Amino acid sequence: MKFSIESVYTWYRNSLRNPKYRWWVILGTLVYLVSPIDIAPDFIPIVGQLDDVLLLSLLVTEVSGLVIEGWKAHKGKLDTESPNTSEASTSTGNTVDVDAVSVK
Repeated sequence: MKFSIESVYTWYRNSLRNPKYRWWVILGTLVYLVSPIDIAPDFIPIVGQLDDVLLLSLLVTEVSGLVIEGWKAHKGKLDTESPNTSEASTSTGNTVDVDAVSVK
């Protein structure tokens, strides 16, 4: 069995992207970060904090990516439901003069 950092990262990322396990992985990561039991104990200089920093940065990166993807999907869904709102949202705020003509 081959063990590498890349395989752990891939497993972690896939677990976060699976809606069935997402909240468990986030909760487990947060518990690990505040727990005094670590792979590298925090009293060891630099190495003790390094595993926490790496795990926290991975969590923030992946969760923010999921939030951005969800936001884009939600925005895309809104744009396809009401096409007139996309024109209004892309307005640059320029003033347009219009000459009105009465029709009898």
